[in-house]
Amino acid sequence: ILAKIETTPGTDSVPAGSDAVLVSDATFETVYENVERNILRPTFGHSGMLVGTRYVRAEFTCELFSGGALGVAPAYGPLLRACAMAETVTTDTLVEYEPISEDFETLTIKYSADGVIHTMLGCMGTVNITMTEGERPTMRFSFVGIDGGPAAASAPTPAYTAWRTPQVVTAQNSDRLTIGGTYSAGVVSGGTEYCSRGLTFDIANDAKYIAMLCDGTGPDITDRKPTGNFELELSAAQEVSLRSDINANTKRTLALLHGSTEGNRVGIFVTNAMLTSPTYQDFEGRLLVGVTFNAEPITGDDEFVIYCR
Repeated sequence: ILAKIETTPGTDSVPAGSDAVLVSDATFETVYENVERNILRPTFGHSGMLVGTRYVRAEFTCELFSGGALGVAPAYGPLLRACAMAETVTTDTLVEYEPISEDFETLTIKYSADGVIHTMLGCMGTVNITMTEGERPTMRFSFVGIDGGPAAASAPTPAYTAWRTPQVVTAQNSDRLTIGGTYSAGVVSGGTEYCSRGLTFDIANDAKYIAMLCDGTGPDITDRKPTGNFELELSAAQEVSLRSDINANTKRTLALLHGSTEGNRVGIFVTNAMLTSPTYQDFEGRLLVGVTFNAEPITGDDEFVIYCR
């Protein structure tokens, strides 16, 4: 798979081998919205079908890691940018990804299948991030795009040097989940740390293909409703306090930082989490409290930040 940000949305950015994306669990689909003719005849038989609107969809998983040095954007940065996020690079310090609601960037995605190269144009999408103990940290991307057509051609030689090997989410490699902390320039201060099983966070962009008889035809993102979940091991007093916050609709910040050394750390900070639906979970004989949450905006486009440092 090759992916490169487009200068003009919907115009092939001509990704090369240096734009290769290291993926697993990939699926690709050309979606046809065909139209039945429904013609009346005095005999049995098909009444005919017309090829209608078509677009392409791609889903794949990428590993989550930092850029390898302070202020270096990770290789998957273009994918996040095409999921309605703005990338901010602070030289020698930090890279941040925050949600936006307009001026979206788009990708050209090319994938090769047995001598046929398929092109997806104007791609926009969404991503679900999983940072669960004992597993590799991953991002599950889903993109829709304009069908740029197939071509019989040799695949370019991919270069994966920027795709770094992640660390497994463990107590040695990851910080504890923090609730109620304050985020500033890649650092979370204050709050309370909890023993957890990690964090799952779904950006939940409403990415879809919109068919119009104008230049507005193509992929678009029309909404975003981020959600997530986590499981905590709590003392009796902590559980009572947590349930009281939930019952009172009290919003909290959430933070999880993964990576054992500076330059190799990636974190998620949720600025305004509405905690909901606490349930008991049995993990290896230990009683955990599972919690889901909605990441709500405060003033707008501030529900979360994904950061690398």
